[in-house]
Amino acid sequence: MDFLQILSILLWGGLIGFALVMLIRRLRTPSYLVPLTQEEFIKGYRKAQLIDVREPKEYNGGHIWGARNIPLSQLKQRLIEVRKDQQVYLYDNSGSRSRQAARILKKKNGNDNLHYLKSGFKKWTGKVKKKKK
Repeated sequence: MDFLQILSILLWGGLIGFALVMLIRRLRTPSYLVPLTQEEFIKGYRKAQLIDVREPKEYNGGHIWGARNIPLSQLKQRLIEVRKDQQVYLYDNSGSRSRQAARILKKKNGNDNLHYLKSGFKKWTGKVKKKKK
């Protein structure tokens, strides 16, 4: 094996390793974020800031009663709308965007009391409101 082949193998290995670390980071729930079942979520969301991090079209198609829509794509620009002194309950369709939103709220806004709906809105059986057309 010549030098270029060895270098190529090392570079590919490094790229694959980096991609795996990033994937695990994205899928892992951080310690400051509390995953909640639907029952746990229902018990506490009325006393908290309830935020739907889905896009407006998804939100308008149906959302949890009392939720505010702050899409993940707009969260960094709208951090001022999220109070630091109250619990934050996040949800999306499956939970992945909620985890990303929590990272942003923790890092950029200093929020510590973060929760998310583990099963996501797709499996929600509680009260739902739809926007009228």
